[in-house]
Amino acid sequence: MNCTAAHAMLNAALAEAHRMNVSVCIAIVDAAAWPVAFLRMDNTILGAIDIANKKARTAVLFQMDSAEFAEIAHPNAHAYTLENTNGGLISFGGGLVLKDADGTVVGAIGVSGASTADDIAIATVAARTLNA
Repeated sequence: MNCTAAHAMLNAALAEAHRMNVSVCIAIVDAAAWPVAFLRMDNTILGAIDIANKKARTAVLFQMDSAEFAEIAHPNAHAYTLENTNGGLISFGGGLVLKDADGTVVGAIGVSGASTADDIAIATVAARTLNA
């Protein structure tokens, strides 16, 4: 994940959030879960900062979208409480794994501040810019 790609994703996510009339935080991490880019839109709730970062970290550390992670980490699933590992993870949607054109995981994006469905939609639009 390089800075140029991360900023293109930030811009795409920001444009989509404006189009949807929502305020969100957008976090982009590399394949090792280290921060590459972050943006908090005006008027976004402060709690969304940590959540966006954890959504991105969850996606890249487990190489699955955070919504998929929720399927294995809920109370009746085989990995309940897994979200308490790795410094805290998130088990709901808005974190997407990012892969290059060859399918190699290069990082993840996390979006938080709107509804879960809107967070996922914004992250999806941003992720599409990676291999465009």
